[in-house]
Amino acid sequence: MIEVNDIHKSFGDAKILKGISTTFEKGKTNLVIGQSGSGKTVFLKTLLGLYTPDQGSIIYDGTDYSDLSTDEKSNLRSKMGMVFQGSALFDSMSIAENVKFPLRMFTKQSKSEMNDRVDLVLKRVNLGDAHNKLPSEASGGMQKRVAIARAIVNQPKYLFCDEPNSGLDPKTATVIDNLIQEITHEYDITTIINTHDMNSVMEIGQKIIFLKDGFKEWEGSNKNIFKTDNEAVTDFVYSSDLFKRVQKMYLEEDQ
Repeated sequence: MIEVNDIHKSFGDAKILKGISTTFEKGKTNLVIGQSGSGKTVFLKTLLGLYTPDQGSIIYDGTDYSDLSTDEKSNLRSKMGMVFQGSALFDSMSIAENVKFPLRMFTKQSKSEMNDRVDLVLKRVNLGDAHNKLPSEASGGMQKRVAIARAIVNQPKYLFCDEPNSGLDPKTATVIDNLIQEITHEYDITTIINTHDMNSVMEIGQKIIFLKDGFKEWEGSNKNIFKTDNEAVTDFVYSSDLFKRVQKMYLEEDQ
């Protein structure tokens, strides 16, 4: 679990995060949504420890990040997995070597132990026969699955995903959404996903927070977001025709 208490963050005179408080539970897919410039990226980087909040606290399973020593912060970061928007794979490394990279960085496992772990996670993302391929030989969807395998290879407690469906067709995006949700449940990870994809909201949005101009404007689930009368939320989500159809379906079910 990650608890966020009254987080503020500014860069110069620009106030980006303005008193955000929320809780992200483990074993659930927690989504952060909002328009460009709403503060999503800064919020995610602050949760990752890349930015230090000017005010407020972030508590990871009962431990306040600001109370940790440098070594303790490094140890905590080793328990974080990250899926980047563009996958961020090393072009010169094979898929297996890309997935192995966090193990080489953060563990003292033997070569055989690392290879066994790589085999396991590649099979989990349905890439058991892709070890020797280069990223350039993989489709966009395959690259995302490699990025997920790399993010979970070190058995993280926390998984962060920045626009994991960026650049994917709707069918492949749904596969990636479902894979992230399945892994979250299986490993009981605290997963936080930055997204603007309403398909993701409807598919896997167990907990959603909506940011606007640096404030937390709304929070809830993918079911009660359909019923909100919050104008900022409806202005954002009604741009999706698919959302309108699904909202109608949920409202009809309740009648």
